[in-house]
Amino acid sequence: MKPLDLLIAEDQHLVRGALKALLELEADFRVVGDVASADEALALMARQPVDVLVSDIEMPGTSGLALAEEVRRRWPACRLVIVTTFNRRGYVRRAMSMGVDAFLLKDAPSEQLADAIRRAAAGRRVIDPELMLDALAESDPLTVKERRALLLAADGLNTAQIATQLCLSEGTVRNYLSDAISKLGAHNRIDAARIARQKGWLY
Repeated sequence: MKPLDLLIAEDQHLVRGALKALLELEADFRVVGDVASADEALALMARQPVDVLVSDIEMPGTSGLALAEEVRRRWPACRLVIVTTFNRRGYVRRAMSMGVDAFLLKDAPSEQLADAIRRAAAGRRVIDPELMLDALAESDPLTVKERRALLLAADGLNTAQIATQLCLSEGTVRNYLSDAISKLGAHNRIDAARIARQKGWLY
């Protein structure tokens, strides 16, 4: 049987190296690439299709979830396995809605990751039951427009700049931010962004 070709996307060098070393111990896996960013992952996949993408969520630039979404669009046959340090409900819910095949925490035993990759490659979904329960316990109250405005505010843009970016009036942007602050019980837009990011609702 042909080994599964794996690509690892993880920005922390030591973690990436450890994942590669562990997965290469499996006779039915072949790690064909290990990269530090989503852009590098997409560039490699454009040259060489892979069976499974094993990706972190929080990486510089494009997030692992955005990477998974793009891979799903461009290479629908590729299986998506997310490994992360962060047990955040918003991340799990977002991953589930995108059709990510497996979602695991990095402290899971290596044999659990290997099993998840095999099951994902076989067309099954693997999400830790406790993560699943946590994901269903609290829903994201933000609308898409509120989330976009909050994300730009978190990047330091003022109301006028956000309005320009989103092609909206300043009054509309203020309303979106005010609604987001109210929904999250935050003190201001920066506090709202912090809360939303902590819950995994900003990506």
